[in-house]
Amino acid sequence: MHERVSVHDVTFFGASPAELQRNWAALGVRRLSAIDTQFLEPEFRRMLDGGEYLIHAICHVFSSGRVPVDEASVNAARTALSRLIEAAADSGATCIYMLTGGRGEFSWQQAAERFSRAIEPCVREASQAGVSLAIENASSLYADLHIAHSLRDTITLADAAGLDICVDLFHCWAEADLTDLLRSALPRTRLIQLSDYVLGDRALPARAVPGDGAIPVETFVAQALADGYQFGFDLELLGPRIDAEGRLAAARRGCEVVGAMLDRLGG
Repeated sequence: MHERVSVHDVTFFGASPAELQRNWAALGVRRLSAIDTQFLEPEFRRMLDGGEYLIHAICHVFSSGRVPVDEASVNAARTALSRLIEAAADSGATCIYMLTGGRGEFSWQQAAERFSRAIEPCVREASQAGVSLAIENASSLYADLHIAHSLRDTITLADAAGLDICVDLFHCWAEADLTDLLRSALPRTRLIQLSDYVLGDRALPARAVPGDGAIPVETFVAQALADGYQFGFDLELLGPRIDAEGRLAAARRGCEVVGAMLDRLGG
């Protein structure tokens, strides 16, 4: 298992901590990414205490899925994120990547400003704790939970809020000028998530194992490495195509494909 490859636990969504541990052992994986609710479960944390696994990133939905407006909701969002920052630092996790919350009736600019103000104290707290706070690019299908749907908008928001970036290739591979966008994002990028897309697949989430579809995964990874990217590559595999192959089998093949790719590229 390549040391820079992690497997997101959403790949095995619904599995118990014990089932997750069996899957990790079968894959030979040590680096993981986790959903915040599962990461905070006592049984999950006990598994990490053994020291066999390293949490690379934790996914968090800020403010319960809506950009906060009133003082009570802002304080609640900050408290929840502060708790996660503390837990991440205690476990050695290096990154928390987020969805911002949906913008509701606000314009994009209004929502971005409110989000940036709300999260400002947490940015300072995370920096002091040695934990990266990042936002990812996510499809507009998730507009109820997020405002950054293109890599370009993600860069804009990250710059404004003082945050880092998680690049999900599945949601940005078809953007114009991706080469230049990646180069702009890389100084802030702390996680790159990989999967593939088979043209014509409409069965959402429609992800495929890297190498099975049309996304130029190796070209993208090669550019990231050539431009100095030093962090991990996370496999986030879910959807009917993954379920049909079997989640463990698909994850194993994904680890092998991306590991071999990194070896070829000197990563």
